[in-house]
Amino acid sequence: MPIILRLDRVMADRKMSLNELAARVGISNVNLSNLKTGKVKAVRFSTLEAICEVLDCQPGDILEYAPKTKPEEGRPER
Repeated sequence: MPIILRLDRVMADRKMSLNELAARVGISNVNLSNLKTGKVKAVRFSTLEAICEVLDCQPGDILEYAPKTKPEEGRPER
């Protein structure tokens, strides 16, 4: 996946637990855990906004774009 979630790193920098962040953002522990581990396909802007507000960060601190690497010429893509 070209989008990498860095939520765990930002949480560690702020010394905030999953339970505390979930309670302060107003989402379930399960949903936040799924977001943290990258098991989601989408995130609502309102959720992202609340996370950024609680963690005092920017969306770019949490989300990172890593483009897929192209296969070498002459080698088939798998």
